[in-house]
Amino acid sequence: MSEDTRSETYAELAAVGPYGVRPGHALITMVEPHPGQEYAYNRWYEDDHFVAGAMAMPWMYAGRRWVATRDLQLLRYPAESAVADPVTAGCYLSTYWITEGRYDEHMKWTVGINKRLNRDGRVHQARTHVFTAFQDHEATVYRDGAAGPRDFHVLDHPYRGLVLEVIDAESPQRRAELVEWLRSAHLPKQLAGSPAAMVTVFRPTPLPGDRMTYVKQVEGVDTRLTLLWFLEEDPREHWQERFGGLGEAVAGAGLGRVELVAPFIPTMVGTDRYVDELR
Repeated sequence: MSEDTRSETYAELAAVGPYGVRPGHALITMVEPHPGQEYAYNRWYEDDHFVAGAMAMPWMYAGRRWVATRDLQLLRYPAESAVADPVTAGCYLSTYWITEGRYDEHMKWTVGINKRLNRDGRVHQARTHVFTAFQDHEATVYRDGAAGPRDFHVLDHPYRGLVLEVIDAESPQRRAELVEWLRSAHLPKQLAGSPAAMVTVFRPTPLPGDRMTYVKQVEGVDTRLTLLWFLEEDPREHWQERFGGLGEAVAGAGLGRVELVAPFIPTMVGTDRYVDELR
């Protein structure tokens, strides 16, 4: 007898609730496989978890993996980071978009499926979550205005690099001011003439109490912002010129402190490319 999958419920669910294309929410997760587990982790994540633990879920409609080889890790700053200790920790980054207005529904599914995967032995335990958070979209700033891909296209577009920037506002009350400064002054100036086509800005949300125990609760929920810079060139090109001064710019505005600036390049899906360049 076939298993009851409650398939009749799917038609009912499809008929209600938001179903737009905007990335109202994101999952941004930076992970460090334990030494000696790099190949095993990479294959598990690509061959199983990226699909079963992410893309096959309702309302998670786009995803992409990124990697920081050792030379990219060594470009990170500040040396004393509230996000990564040491600052080089977290050589793999995964980014996922979730349909606007569907965070609660997605979270119910993701908690359920991850409990099932864990119970069935389909979770690679030899890894550390350095920075893992679900996030709400705050803003997207484009270099070229209406030309080019939109933020809902960005994880499918063949960008050559990504820079993860994490900023802590001076206080919860000043985070909105920080967002407005980023949106109207800082990011347009930084994007002009640069290899970055856009920057998406998110703020983290607390993880549910019934999350997996190996994922620590999100820090800085009231003060933190996460920025993703999508690049048309390898981030190693013009790194210091384009990205070396982000910390000073934020500090100079008196609105917060940059806790991490970390460059990545896209993984080559279905291969172990770059795995032997992580250490």
